Amino acid sequence: MGVEFDPNTPNAARMYDYYLGGKDNFPADRAAADQVLRYVPEIPIGIRENRAFLQRAVRFLAEQGVRQFLDIGAGLPTQQNVHQVVAEIDPEARTVYVDNDPQVLVHARALLQDSPQVLVVEGDLREPGEIMDHPEVRAHLNFDEPIAVLLLAILHFIPDSDDPLGIIGGIRGALPEGSYMVMSHVAVDERPEAAPPVEGIYRSASAQFVARMSSEIEPFFDGLDVAEPGVVNLHEWRPDSPVLAPPLEKVKSYFLCGVGSVK
Repeated sequence: MGVEFDPNTPNAARMYDYYLGGKDNFPADRAAADQVLRYVPEIPIGIRENRAFLQRAVRFLAEQGVRQFLDIGAGLPTQQNVHQVVAEIDPEARTVYVDNDPQVLVHARALLQDSPQVLVVEGDLREPGEIMDHPEVRAHLNFDEPIAVLLLAILHFIPDSDDPLGIIGGIRGALPEGSYMVMSHVAVDERPEAAPPVEGIYRSASAQFVARMSSEIEPFFDGLDVAEPGVVNLHEWRPDSPVLAPPLEKVKSYFLCGVGSVK
């Protein structure tokens, strides 16, 4: 279920890149993203916080001894990717990036072709069994040792009809003991009125955005032993420094995240 390359259809990965201030996007992506920003102008803050959470979570897991990382829905490469963060602790650690977007795959393979510890494969989160049983993934990662699976800012593109809880459960069940799952998901508790127009904009994009409340997101962590501080907003998860009052600091739930170990 790969995504066909089409510069005239807004693409979720390229919109994400635009929110981050990147250059790997087209006019259709920028136009759609600008429409979304009219309703949720703080999206770039949340996106940057999501990247910062990724880096803190990877460091935390590396400190726990995890040396294998499976990043599903990795998106376009940017600074401080998973393999770069974990290499600061162990240059021999292994990383697999999975995506179903042809532009993401081309960019990632070009950038990482000389990195023997890194593998890039095509895969779709909606087919978790194909990812977990992928022969290249199985050859690159040792499924007898702990693996950290990252599902960052991707589950809110999986509609209920595709059974996200079942997808997460399938991945969790394929992981060896001592493994971890890292997840983040936009929450619309504070601004539910913005959800319908944003969902409408993404309806014409490469992936549909699914608005969920925190009460619908928290069950994604069921079956995991969730590390402190639990399922919280991005900036609240083990911050490197005291929070400097960002605009969203006092918002109850806007972009939830958590790290859980496989029981």
